[in-house]
Amino acid sequence: MVISPLRRKVLRDLRRLWAQALAIALVLAAGVATLILGNGAHDALVETRARYYADNRFADVFATVTRAPEAMLADIAAIDGVLQAEGRIVKLGLPHLPDMGEPGTVMLVSLPATGGLNQPYLRQGRLPDPQAPHEALISEGFAAAHGLRPGDGLNVLMNGRQRTLQITGIALSPEFIYAIGPGEMMPDPRRFGILWLPRSGLESAFDLRGAVSDVIVKLAPGASETRVIDALDLLLRPYGGTGATGREDQISHAFLNAEIDQIGAMAKVLPPVFLLVAAMLVNMTLTRLVTLEREQIGLLKAMGYGRRAISQHYLEFVFMIALVGIVIGCMAGAWLGAGLAQLYARFFSFPFLLFSRDPQIYATAALVTLASAGLGALRAVHSVAKLPPAVAMAPPAPPDYRHSRSGLARRLGLRQRDVMTLRHLGHWPLRTASSVLGVAMAVAILMGSLWSFGSIDHMIDVTFSRAERHDVQIVFAAASAPAALQNARALPGVLAAEPFRTVPARISHRNLSRRISISGKPPDARLSRLLAPDLRPMEPPADGLILSDALADLLQVRPGDLVLVEVLDGSGRVADVRVSGLSLGYFGLGATMELGALDRLVGGGPRISGVNLLVDPAERPAFFAAVATTPRTGFLSIADLTVSRFRATIAENIAIMVTVYVALAGIIAIGVVYNFARIALSEQGRELASLRVLGFTRSEVSGILLRELATVVALAQPVGWAIGYLLALAMAVAFSSDLYRVPFVIGPAVYAISSLVVIAAALLSALLVRRRIDRLDMIEVLKTRE
Repeated sequence: MVISPLRRKVLRDLRRLWAQALAIALVLAAGVATLILGNGAHDALVETRARYYADNRFADVFATVTRAPEAMLADIAAIDGVLQAEGRIVKLGLPHLPDMGEPGTVMLVSLPATGGLNQPYLRQGRLPDPQAPHEALISEGFAAAHGLRPGDGLNVLMNGRQRTLQITGIALSPEFIYAIGPGEMMPDPRRFGILWLPRSGLESAFDLRGAVSDVIVKLAPGASETRVIDALDLLLRPYGGTGATGREDQISHAFLNAEIDQIGAMAKVLPPVFLLVAAMLVNMTLTRLVTLEREQIGLLKAMGYGRRAISQHYLEFVFMIALVGIVIGCMAGAWLGAGLAQLYARFFSFPFLLFSRDPQIYATAALVTLASAGLGALRAVHSVAKLPPAVAMAPPAPPDYRHSRSGLARRLGLRQRDVMTLRHLGHWPLRTASSVLGVAMAVAILMGSLWSFGSIDHMIDVTFSRAERHDVQIVFAAASAPAALQNARALPGVLAAEPFRTVPARISHRNLSRRISISGKPPDARLSRLLAPDLRPMEPPADGLILSDALADLLQVRPGDLVLVEVLDGSGRVADVRVSGLSLGYFGLGATMELGALDRLVGGGPRISGVNLLVDPAERPAFFAAVATTPRTGFLSIADLTVSRFRATIAENIAIMVTVYVALAGIIAIGVVYNFARIALSEQGRELASLRVLGFTRSEVSGILLRELATVVALAQPVGWAIGYLLALAMAVAFSSDLYRVPFVIGPAVYAISSLVVIAAALLSALLVRRRIDRLDMIEVLKTRE
């Protein structure tokens, strides 16, 4: 195969400038990898969810009732747009777990018939025999946390009676991809699990023969979800219906959806940063290469090579670098994607995860990368095309430093070497600005991840130290009379107890509405407090409603406005309530009333949904033992376990994210600083060699160049802080949803750590260049124009 002279020159240039080319290729590779990783992870979750939902017939609409006759299902199936309707029994139970001191909770769900909705995905063992009421499937996470296998027995307190269940299999379900217990903030498979039982077992345990406590619906294609929900609410209201919800509000789907949205946002933010920096590096390197090869360009033009051929030659040089970056980025993206798939498979209860290797993603990444490199090369290629042969063959004009304002420098007391540094940087302002911006981007990327540490700590402090100050929260299986508070106070080790009530409701303002739970708190609540946006404690008003600032923003209301409250407990009560104030909250959408005011709104007399408790640490074992045998208990939330689980989950995710970000920021910093240093060395090699001949030491000579690098890195810090602040703010907004809001808290440590990591990467680049300065061949350098 015959290689053309220009292509041979491309290969020679790549071999000669391999270090600079590799640095640029690695920055491009980082952009390709993040593009593939972000879009691949996003598509993986979307495709896996869609297939899992379809294969296991995940429902579209969900409704909970107190007790509805099975005969109602025929009326529900007759609603226009309903493809399939099923009734289930869904209740809570307390398992006896010898390996745990504190009680756990299981959700008991009746098994669907063959072809029914929300089919469990069997992982091990077999399905329970429909005629065996004491057989059960168990969720995989809960089974793994307690070492349970098919054939084991499990004692569960069901409706006040202890029953022994035989585990026949281990399963997953599209309904519990994100299996979170009632009132919890994070999945905890150790304390919350799912048990699927034959319907006969739950009917006898909860006295629901011929009745259901839960309804799920599959919609026909193109059906109106809103109309079906309205019709379903009307049918179920007499039976204690708490308001039907669509799939978007189903807790597992909502959390998964929020994660998908966050990944999508990240895939739009990071790749452009790397590609912008790579374009600047290409422009810097190619501009300098063209300057060095002016004579060669002139000779090529004199020999008959046209502008187009020479321009294509330099574009080919750039595209060869880009191709190396694309190959490295594709391999890194595929490898990281496989690891991310495993992470998501653990975090979300998927039976499988399809990491997308769609060629379209790789093709898009390659095209975007080539376009970015090509745009970076345009300016240099344009200068090549317009350069006349005679001008090209003449040596370039030496730098003109007459306007360097050395007099001002002397008045400022700057030393001569400082003047040299500033003069050289100021002579190429565009290149200096590009280098400063490139290093600043590395700082910004780090700030875009490190800010989350302070925000998470702030969330935990506000939520668990200032607002929710109880040790334990007991949620009753059903609303109870106020006398249940005295029973809770009588439990071993209880130091203080406060009641609360939660009522499902729909709050509307103009054409906006949200389905939420209204919380009722006593006027002197100390264990569960409301906080104003400035973190001051708030007392619930005697009448009126306090909304969280997030809910107020969604409904577009302010204090003093009236909102329409529709109680969804089956009573159908509707009332206009005035918004008395706004509170701060990071989890969910909150609405709070004084407990007595909520009782009056709902009607039916005083009721409580649970109690918040302060428990003597020394009495915790006795307290937990007593609660485990209390029939009224539905779910137990333990504050310190919730916080530790929250920290562990967040810490794992953030640790992975920060590790990736530090590596990516280091690639940018090394790539920018190294290329800048190599270009500066090529420009000043003759001067530096001359200084060595004149007697300057290696340290003094290298100090001149390293001072330029230090100046660029120093100038980049405040620019990076400003960009990083905006990037972190954008990420905080992107991460927020109806389920939780991430506060934007960014402290001095974030700025300091981000700068120190980038400075360390810059020092590494400086050391590499320092070695080249020390190895300068003074005689060879002084022979050349350079």
